Amino acid sequence: MVVTRLAKGPHLAPAGRVSCIVPAHNEEATIGEVLDRLSTLDLDLQIIVVDDGSTDRTAEIADDFASWHPRTLVVRQPRSGKGAAIRAAIPAVTGEIVVVQDADMEYDPVDVPALIEPIQRGVADVVYGSRFAGGRPQRVHRYWHRLANRLLSLFTCVLFNATFSDIETGYKAIRADIFHTLDLRRSGFSIEIEFTAKVCKRKLRIYEIPISYYGRTYDEGKKITWKDGVIAVAVLLAERLSRTKASPLAVEPSAPKILFEPVASGVAHAGASAGRGV
Repeated sequence: MVVTRLAKGPHLAPAGRVSCIVPAHNEEATIGEVLDRLSTLDLDLQIIVVDDGSTDRTAEIADDFASWHPRTLVVRQPRSGKGAAIRAAIPAVTGEIVVVQDADMEYDPVDVPALIEPIQRGVADVVYGSRFAGGRPQRVHRYWHRLANRLLSLFTCVLFNATFSDIETGYKAIRADIFHTLDLRRSGFSIEIEFTAKVCKRKLRIYEIPISYYGRTYDEGKKITWKDGVIAVAVLLAERLSRTKASPLAVEPSAPKILFEPVASGVAHAGASAGRGV
């Protein structure tokens, strides 16, 4: 069951390292600010930027950042989609908690500490940042997208007996040991839906917290469309009907096999298998 509010406890466990995956495609206007804001967080933070075939200065800006940030890896791959970019980063994850941070500044890195807090406290395995839980700044625009998200969230709740308020959120945190066992396969935006279906089927402890959302219009660079909503419904049904539902603790995550060949300034190139997916 998803809970939308979590009371503060008297003490937090030590944070441990947090691995932040930043998939990026043609985000030269915002990726620098995203990385700068991440670097100011009071966390033991590993940053993995995956440049997904950008044709602008996105990769160059990330390289410049990596040259002075000691725990930043830049991975480059041909244009393959957000899902493929996230999967390309998985073998390099060294943290105990994984967060996916979009490079477009729709999600403010200032919310990361609150996003990981339930996991640090030992009460959650997965945390969703909800744009609709209330209490944080939200841009007022795109009614039809919000309605579609509500309907998709309702459909997900019915399929998996859950109480999600924002199934399409791009802000999620998860225990790294579980993340390594999810066997994510989708290459596009549908990886968000695949992720949700797989954590629901494993009956993990899932929480929601309110987050800020500084949404963009299509003129400002928004990429997701109504077609992704149709794909999301198909993925939800396919995952719900799938018989795969292994326990997240049934298999100990083995040491990740690095698919990257390191080059100068913390930069790496994704191997051929990084682009594989459904």
